[in-house]
Amino acid sequence: MRVFFDTSVLIPAFLEDHEHHEASLNAFLKTDKSQGACAAHTLAEFYAIVTRLPGPHRLSADQALLLIEEIYQRLTIVALTAEEYFAALRSAAPTGIVGGTIYDVLLGRCALKAKAETIYTWNVRHFQRFGRDLAERIRTP
Repeated sequence: MRVFFDTSVLIPAFLEDHEHHEASLNAFLKTDKSQGACAAHTLAEFYAIVTRLPGPHRLSADQALLLIEEIYQRLTIVALTAEEYFAALRSAAPTGIVGGTIYDVLLGRCALKAKAETIYTWNVRHFQRFGRDLAERIRTP
């Protein structure tokens, strides 16, 4: 089964005191490059978030890079072409999708490109807005 990981699952996979740590880590460890994928954008998003966490949870740039290397080794990284980016924007605008939600649209497009049967996210409502084709694949770990 092909699975796609949203950033909302990858971050708690590496944070032991996060409420979703165990479920996220288990899902992450059950997959490999032949079965699992994430968006190229997710790597940057992961880096941005973990290097700005509050207080003792904040990781250094070097620590963040080590975790990103783990993700890179375990998952297939999916990137959209310029044409695919434009098509995603073109389809989102008429449906009223605005602001940061566009990033979830792009992740959804990456999940479709990866031929993911399951999209793991803790932000279920975000992805369910993007049509039945994606909504049917959404799961929490």
